[in-house]
Amino acid sequence: MSSAANAPIVFTASDLDRVSALRKDRDWLARHLIDRQSRFLPLRELKVLIRPGREPSIDWRGAGEVVEALAEGASTVLLGLRDGVAHFAVDVTGQAVAADGWGKFIDVRTIAPQVTAAESAILAQARSLVDWHARHRFCAVCGSPSQLADGGYVRRCRNETCGAEHFPRTDPVVIMMVLRGEQCLLGRQPRFMPGMYSALAGFVEPGESIEEAVRREVMEEVGIRAGVVRYVASQPWPFPSSLMIGCFAEALDGAITIDAEELDEARWFAKSEIPAMLERSTTMEQPRMPPPLSLAHQLALAWLEGR
Repeated sequence: MSSAANAPIVFTASDLDRVSALRKDRDWLARHLIDRQSRFLPLRELKVLIRPGREPSIDWRGAGEVVEALAEGASTVLLGLRDGVAHFAVDVTGQAVAADGWGKFIDVRTIAPQVTAAESAILAQARSLVDWHARHRFCAVCGSPSQLADGGYVRRCRNETCGAEHFPRTDPVVIMMVLRGEQCLLGRQPRFMPGMYSALAGFVEPGESIEEAVRREVMEEVGIRAGVVRYVASQPWPFPSSLMIGCFAEALDGAITIDAEELDEARWFAKSEIPAMLERSTTMEQPRMPPPLSLAHQLALAWLEGR
């Protein structure tokens, strides 16, 4: 069985207090942006600064080490407090930053499984927010430039006659294991590596409940009617900013008709096959499931454990 069986789901265990009540306090933010105790997580092209080694970790920097980036207007987001110390993320992309003695900028998807659960969640928060600011520099109402506000959790239109406020978005995605007795249905998307099978997934549409989205996606992708839908777990997915909503769905029939635009293949697997597929998840052996980073892997574990 996978060693991740009792571990927190990646991206879900931050130990920072987000202190949302303090985000609007400009004086408090200004003081902590220059506080010598404050910690900053630099991001460059959405890669995060990591201190490498046998146990890699976030390479937090002091205010003095990012002062030039802050002075040049780099997007800076309050992540939260730990033991009274403020922690920020700062986008140093294109900024003149002295990097002597710094670690290495690494893609979040690559490094997240290697750092602690708490740090993986911080990386997800930082990447999602920094990416949102990079993508939303103009007001969606009037087209004028917008500016970061409230510690990075708002963008406010600079046009005084408009003044619209825009908030970071999170896109809900249902991901479901379709179950039929001692079998589960898994599929392969065209982009998957050979031999990898995963749970079905799709975005929740406007005006749709989680249960309705699960049933619709299952019908659309594999032509199977789903009955009872049960929520299992969720996972932030910062690529760019989704919330994966993991469910079990009861299949009311078994005949598969795949949507060839969505899937290359879909098939039923016996419950007895899943432990080996999880063990192979970090190898190139076939067939296998996605690695422990994914919620599909965690759903399979939950099914095997009767959760």
